Amino acid sequence: MFFTDPARTPDIEAAARQLPRGSAIVYRAFGAADAETQARRLLKIAKARGLLLLIGADAALAARVGAHGVHLPERMAGRAQRLQRRTWIVTSAAHSAMAARRGLAAGADAIVVSAIFPSNSPSAGKPLGPLRLARLVRAVGGPVYALGGVNDKTARRLLPAGLVGLAAVEALRT
Repeated sequence: MFFTDPARTPDIEAAARQLPRGSAIVYRAFGAADAETQARRLLKIAKARGLLLLIGADAALAARVGAHGVHLPERMAGRAQRLQRRTWIVTSAAHSAMAARRGLAAGADAIVVSAIFPSNSPSAGKPLGPLRLARLVRAVGGPVYALGGVNDKTARRLLPAGLVGLAAVEALRT
């Protein structure tokens, strides 16, 4: 999963073109005036490369552009079931096991837990680390992706915790 961030990844289209087939782009518009235009360009890239496009916190934008789904911040997780459409993927952010269970119970298809490792993201809290993440995954009992400080080096630290395949790369460096 690639979470866009205009400050840390200014050329999100170039980053999207580098993603491996099967990856997901979570486009977070943050109120950008050109959000719909940007989302449509990302969807075109996603379709051409076998990627998914989820729109962060904006179901109306997701519907207008024909995105594959939405990603909800933790505070909006209760809306997951309402947003599910037959073909939409709905993910929700969580910063604790309780929030992760709440998101899944509300209808999210998967949870994105953060922060796992130290991160420069403004929303990153105290890192959970791989062992606490493993306990959270077992307690939640649903699909979980790791976010926050996850990169080529730190993702390897998830392997001993039995979290193979759960690492979401926070950002691609262009």
